Amino acid sequence: MSQKSSYASKSKSYLQRGLEGRIAAALQDTPVVCLLGPRQSGKSTLVSRMAPSRQLVSLDDAAYLKLAREDPQGFLAGLADEVTIDEVQRAPGLTLAIKRSVDHDRRPGRYLLTGSANLLQLPHLADSLAGRMEILQLHPLSESEKAASPGLFLQKLMAGEIQPELVGSRPPSPSQLPGKLISGGYPEAVRRGPSRAQEWLRQYLQSVIERDIRDVAKLKEGSDLLKMMELLAERTATLLNVSELASSLKRARMTIENHLAILEKLFLVRQLPAWHENATKRAVKTPKIHLCDSGLAAALMGLDMEDWLLERDRFGHLLESFVVQQLHAQAGWFERHLRFWHYRDKEKNEVDCVITRGRKVWGVEVKLSQSISSKDTKGLHQLSAYARENFQMGILLYDGDDTFPLGDSRLLAVPLSKLWEL
Repeated sequence: MSQKSSYASKSKSYLQRGLEGRIAAALQDTPVVCLLGPRQSGKSTLVSRMAPSRQLVSLDDAAYLKLAREDPQGFLAGLADEVTIDEVQRAPGLTLAIKRSVDHDRRPGRYLLTGSANLLQLPHLADSLAGRMEILQLHPLSESEKAASPGLFLQKLMAGEIQPELVGSRPPSPSQLPGKLISGGYPEAVRRGPSRAQEWLRQYLQSVIERDIRDVAKLKEGSDLLKMMELLAERTATLLNVSELASSLKRARMTIENHLAILEKLFLVRQLPAWHENATKRAVKTPKIHLCDSGLAAALMGLDMEDWLLERDRFGHLLESFVVQQLHAQAGWFERHLRFWHYRDKEKNEVDCVITRGRKVWGVEVKLSQSISSKDTKGLHQLSAYARENFQMGILLYDGDDTFPLGDSRLLAVPLSKLWEL
């Protein structure tokens, strides 16, 4: 069954999301629960299915939005005791009215909010509900959600439960990766399949920037943001060079930094900071830039399925951003506080994704091919040496079938498919 038909058959019934358990738990003990994520990631569908009896109002509705902005107290007074408010970032003054309401009645689960902009980066919204609200992030569909699997890869990595596993020799099979990378995770794009996803994704980006830009920034129009997204797509999974972007767009450095902040608030890009410790004086401290959805990046890069064999370097960058996104999504499904980084030193040893919990360190390197060599593990070995006793495990994700050690009990080669199969 093709990726498109497989997803379509599952989507006729409800496709379970990995974040459901955390949302349900938060509604049991927290007055305000806020679900954030990019537009078209499935927020409205999720909250409607999880809480079908709640009143649902959307601030994309002009009448509701006008009232919420002009009379937030009166708007709330007309709503049910338990209500879901969609796209809350569109009425910043509403959060202060919700604060007053919650301070008068702190029953859990009263307000379930959704937003398509990152409230944590909009202090005037987040600060007013500090201590009263739990914020959760819904990412576009992960590969494990599409496959209806539990999505336990990251948990098993943290617990040291990924072990060598040989499936035996067999002839190479066509890779599953091209379709997954090009479709990305937005439900509407996935339903269309790889060949039809790209046109939807290009229109989606135009719509998001035109529609939401005024909610997060004082910009009259978003043409510069569209141009920047095209440049960033070609640079996804590379070190961020703000000066080079400023030169390419003929804009001041401060303007570029402001535009990057807007794109991050809209969940379109993320910066992955550099991991380093005092002992790691040779580490590069520049962040990497990633587009958050591989399908959107592929559409902006003009990559399609037929380019798989000819555009290996560009697909390699796309794959790295894809893996970073899968790991971020899975991290949101369980409670442990994890932080994500990349590692690179002045000798160009690098690890694509470094995960830390407290002082404990894990490394994840990503390789597009079905074969690996000793040079592919140099970065993991270097990270292990720098992290010393804090280093827990390093894995090299590749497009093969076997899980096997890489000359060190703490280093394993692991098939990329484990991301969605475990």
